Amino acid sequence: MKDWLFRIAACSAITFSSLAAAQAEPLDVVATFSIIGDFAAEVGGDRIRLNVLVGPDSDTHVYEPRPADAIALAGADVVLTNGLEFEGFLTRLIAASGTDAAIATLTDGVETMEEPGGGHYHYVDGKAVFHAGAHDPHAWQSVPNAKVYVQNIAAAFCAADAEGCAAYQANAARYAGELDALDTEIRAAIAALPEDRRTVVVAHNAFRYFEATYGVHFLSPQGVSTESEAAAADVAGLIREVRDRKAAAIFAENISDTKLLEQIAREAGLPLAGTLYSDALSGPDGPAPDYIAMMRHNAGAIAAALAAR
Repeated sequence: MKDWLFRIAACSAITFSSLAAAQAEPLDVVATFSIIGDFAAEVGGDRIRLNVLVGPDSDTHVYEPRPADAIALAGADVVLTNGLEFEGFLTRLIAASGTDAAIATLTDGVETMEEPGGGHYHYVDGKAVFHAGAHDPHAWQSVPNAKVYVQNIAAAFCAADAEGCAAYQANAARYAGELDALDTEIRAAIAALPEDRRTVVVAHNAFRYFEATYGVHFLSPQGVSTESEAAAADVAGLIREVRDRKAAAIFAENISDTKLLEQIAREAGLPLAGTLYSDALSGPDGPAPDYIAMMRHNAGAIAAALAAR
């Protein structure tokens, strides 16, 4: 009798251990690009196994999926997307993968901005490529919006892994506090600038949410021809606007070609003041390896350029 009870207890212990091991298996998460990947890592911690499709210094606008991406989606529990037509490749990738993962759109709940002219230009190998969209997808460029992304990620993880929900919520709350401190820091840096020196030029129209939240005005070659060489009249029109608005600096972007900006800088007599990170983080050894570092770098570079006389 005792042997029988011992065997039952041993089997139960083995079964319980197997269930505990199964429950401890990480949540498989796919993030579409590096900024979302960083948010996911902050919220998920060691409870998730993360795969990021579009990595550092890479342009999601023009990304072409690989077979490995379809495999990653097929095995995912949760797929984190920006939405607002930012990931143009995603619909066909989801279809090709046959995934049954939960698809979370992280801009849900964000007060979005319409794209002027129905879209924006993006510069690839010196050519202006028009990206159509009813809404501006670059909502993460405002830290308060980033907090919405984080809340949506925590909700998606909780829905997929109820056992880990308390951990996800605690991580999200901790990170939200760090984002609040970052937001305060950026506001203080911009508030210290003269109001007549808050205009810069960037490669594409990715900073409108930053502009609306923090009060820096961004000019971009929005109306430049989509032909490989911008028409002289288009460039001249932008340079007139640069002078009229007293833009103080021109910034390259880590994902964009610099040829047109270098031309504008020469003709406007302004320096190319450095690089901003718009749609992707830097690599781990760069100045923007995570979202907080990215926003701090961008705000610091802009403040330094505009404060210089």
